[in-house]
Amino acid sequence: MSLSRRLLLGFVALVVIFVALAISIADRRLRERLTAYAIADLAGEAALVGAQWTPGTDADELADEAGASLGRHVTLIDGSGRVLGDTEFDLPELARLQNHAARPEVVAARRDRIGWTRRVSETAGDEEIYVAVRAPLGISRIAMSSRALEDIIAAAQRDVVLAGALSLVVAIVFAMLFARAVSTPIVQLRDVARSLAAGDLHQRPALSAPGEVGDLALALHRLAEQMSARLSALQREEALMEGLIESLAEGMIAIDSHGQVVRVNESARRLLLLTDAVPFPGTQLPRARALRSAIQRSGEGTVAEPAEVVIGGRTILVTGRPLEAGGSVLTLFDLTQLRRLELVRRDFVANVSHELKTPLTAIRGFAETLVDDDLPADQRRGFAETIRLNAQRMQRLVDDLLDLSRIESGGWQPQPDMIDVEAAVRAAFATVREAAAAKGIELRTEIAADADHAYADATAFQQMLGNLVENGVRYTPTGAVTVFTRRSANAVIVGVRDTGIGIPPEHLPRIFERFYRVDPSRAREAGGTGLGLAIVRHLTDAHGGKVTAESEPGRGTTITFSLPDA
Repeated sequence: MSLSRRLLLGFVALVVIFVALAISIADRRLRERLTAYAIADLAGEAALVGAQWTPGTDADELADEAGASLGRHVTLIDGSGRVLGDTEFDLPELARLQNHAARPEVVAARRDRIGWTRRVSETAGDEEIYVAVRAPLGISRIAMSSRALEDIIAAAQRDVVLAGALSLVVAIVFAMLFARAVSTPIVQLRDVARSLAAGDLHQRPALSAPGEVGDLALALHRLAEQMSARLSALQREEALMEGLIESLAEGMIAIDSHGQVVRVNESARRLLLLTDAVPFPGTQLPRARALRSAIQRSGEGTVAEPAEVVIGGRTILVTGRPLEAGGSVLTLFDLTQLRRLELVRRDFVANVSHELKTPLTAIRGFAETLVDDDLPADQRRGFAETIRLNAQRMQRLVDDLLDLSRIESGGWQPQPDMIDVEAAVRAAFATVREAAAAKGIELRTEIAADADHAYADATAFQQMLGNLVENGVRYTPTGAVTVFTRRSANAVIVGVRDTGIGIPPEHLPRIFERFYRVDPSRAREAGGTGLGLAIVRHLTDAHGGKVTAESEPGRGTTITFSLPDA
């Protein structure tokens, strides 16, 4: 039941009770007052009749005259209680009347001068009020019917009931207005409180209610403002924390005390290959031993020391720490790049050592042989030439290493300008023309009209083109080496295509690594250092371009690099 209806029913009940009490009290008080007034009037009339009752006066005649004049039942009683006169009885009948000396009103009148009683009349048959007054010759008594009083009381009761009904109607109207005035702001406050509890902090109560309800509305309004401000602050802090966690390069996984994963940042999803939306059971995490051990130890309240685990081809360092409220948090650090760099460093040291060991061994051996004075001149010249060639090979290796180191360290920055591609191709062909002619290799150019100039550092461009042309000639037994260009959307594409031995598909992703060779023995016989393609890749990256390789074993290789426009 609504508040307004309860208030209305409460008011109606109160009004009904008050009206009932008013009728009851009014009835009793009115009955007492009317009876008192009637007794006083009757006593006065009885005294007046008693005063007229003098010696020598016919008592019955006086009673008849007074009764006719007053409209009352008048009775005159002597001192012995005998009725001497009565308006309702003649003289013969008076003698037969019962002695009235024992009547209550007569007894009281003799004692207190005035006495009265209320009883049913033996002659009239209805209730009457008898008032007796002591007179000089006896008792003067006057009676009247109580029906007149009852009629007055009934009329008064009807008036009170009518007034009560009108009051009830008016009270209901005012109660409805009052209940609505009281319940409307309270219902509004209830609705606002429910909205706030449901998370809608935009609702505000009206501040026009009077009294305590208005104070409550003001307090609720301030509460909503404070909640909105605090929620906004929490949301900003949550967004900041979310941004910080998501921006971490390290993976982060939060697990509650029930073993549910409740938070995972993007780095952790990428490292562990997770796709499920949180929350999800921790059993859905990869079942790597080190990871499970970190979850178990941190869940038991112990810090899990860092441990490496390999998941999806990545080397990950896992650390677990317990949370004060229960659960744990795991941090994941990707060591894949670091381990790869360590491997590259080890391979680099091994490759450089190996590349230098071969010519150094040759130089040392032939140098020791040249110490012999009995060595023929033609052999001496041959040994000296071998020493020169190996020294030259070492020099090229050292030069390439220095170039690569300078490029990778950022010590070299390109100075791009518009260069003539065809002139650079002629210069590159000039360095390999003798070797190409010895193998019967044709040197070709396919320079597009809209790609005959490129925006690049001239020295770097010449080095990139020279390395690719040299590789093409070196690994092509016979056929042709072609330099071509074409225009793309915002760059010039320069490529070298040969008809050589080609590269197997599994080796293509690694040919731009330092010292990587598809066939090491054959590459060394051809005189390469293993650094040419690595230098091409780094120089292309420095220009903001991209290098790609396409090859088919036995049919040749095509390597292209792009040079963005200015």
